[in-house]
Amino acid sequence: MTTKKGIVIICNLDTRGEDIIFVKHLIESRGHNAWFLDFSMEEPPPFAGDITCQQVAERGGMTIEAVRECYRSDRDRAMENQIKGATLIVADMVKEGKIQGVFGVGGGTSSLVGTSVMKSLPFGMPKLMASPMAAHPVYVGKYVGTCDITMHHTVLDIVKMNPLLKAQIINAVGAICGMVEMTQGTDFVFEKPCVAISSFGFGEMAVQAALGMLEEAGFTPIVCHAQGKGDKAMEEMIRSGAFHGVLDICTGGIMENLFNGNRDPGPDRLEAAVATGIPMVLAPCGLDILSYGGRADMLEKTKDRPQYVQDSLRVQVRTTADELRQAADVIAERLNRATGEWTFLIPLKGWSSQDIEGRIIYDPVADAAFVTRLKEKLAEPDRVKEVDLHLYTAEFARVAVDEFVRLHGKESRTCQC
Repeated sequence: MTTKKGIVIICNLDTRGEDIIFVKHLIESRGHNAWFLDFSMEEPPPFAGDITCQQVAERGGMTIEAVRECYRSDRDRAMENQIKGATLIVADMVKEGKIQGVFGVGGGTSSLVGTSVMKSLPFGMPKLMASPMAAHPVYVGKYVGTCDITMHHTVLDIVKMNPLLKAQIINAVGAICGMVEMTQGTDFVFEKPCVAISSFGFGEMAVQAALGMLEEAGFTPIVCHAQGKGDKAMEEMIRSGAFHGVLDICTGGIMENLFNGNRDPGPDRLEAAVATGIPMVLAPCGLDILSYGGRADMLEKTKDRPQYVQDSLRVQVRTTADELRQAADVIAERLNRATGEWTFLIPLKGWSSQDIEGRIIYDPVADAAFVTRLKEKLAEPDRVKEVDLHLYTAEFARVAVDEFVRLHGKESRTCQC
């Protein structure tokens, strides 16, 4: 028997009300409670939400009349007011135990308001946005960010219910109901200290080997996919105190940010561990390549360089000695501000699965330029340790984990003094 759960439906009833009324009925037919949270800004809705647009507006700091007037001249301000009000109301509902899931439905405005509210909610809480904007290449990354938000692509706009649109809405409602029925909640208990590990395919063998070694050493390893969003999320989670240390094997996001690669995590890579002082062991996996797949302009610009083609979307271009020196400057500047223990490991036989003798990406001269520059710029160059191994090996993982255990123990002893 299904345990009754609560789901809040974030929507603008003034333009979508008559088309989505059946969403609430579907949720209730599954045995759950459902509430319409109406953030309407343009016109009075055809019927009142369970949480009215007036309540949302006032919680945001304005009257609904002021929101409607503002909407005509300063739409962004009106929207920010409704986002603020909706966020506060939903937070109260979560605190009171009324809701276990959040469902958004609508077009571009609804997607922005709904996902903005969802971003404020705990990791693990079911969040689903049903929208024709869910596959938009420019916007979807902004809607989701680094949060665990599920986007359901309705394909069709949420206007005038029809058999095709109804099928998509039913699927989306089924998804959020399934989520709240099966969710384990947002209270996570870790019996051992958590360690973040940055990973992607070109360093996977070392990461996979390191996982068991960290567990044997008494840690809970948590892998963060260093494809741009994953390492950005890792930075945010470090700042929130989720991790007791980081095995940052795949630091290539620094290079991607500097030279506009596909895996760009933003300008703050390494900054969280630097600021919080958690122990970190770093390695250069990913600094040897730039991801330019699907980018005709960048592939043309770098056509004279070695390229590794995985598929039409993933093409890796070898980085130059000059680019590596620039990356070394950035990394050194950040590590010079680190408040905790750190070590940068340099595997002398190659930095990734493709940076190996006999393969097209292999360039030990360019790699050496990075190491030389890094040591020149660091206040403590002795923290750079060169090891006569290839990164893509279990042997390198052993060295990295042993070094992390040493730093973690040193940090713990320091904290106890």
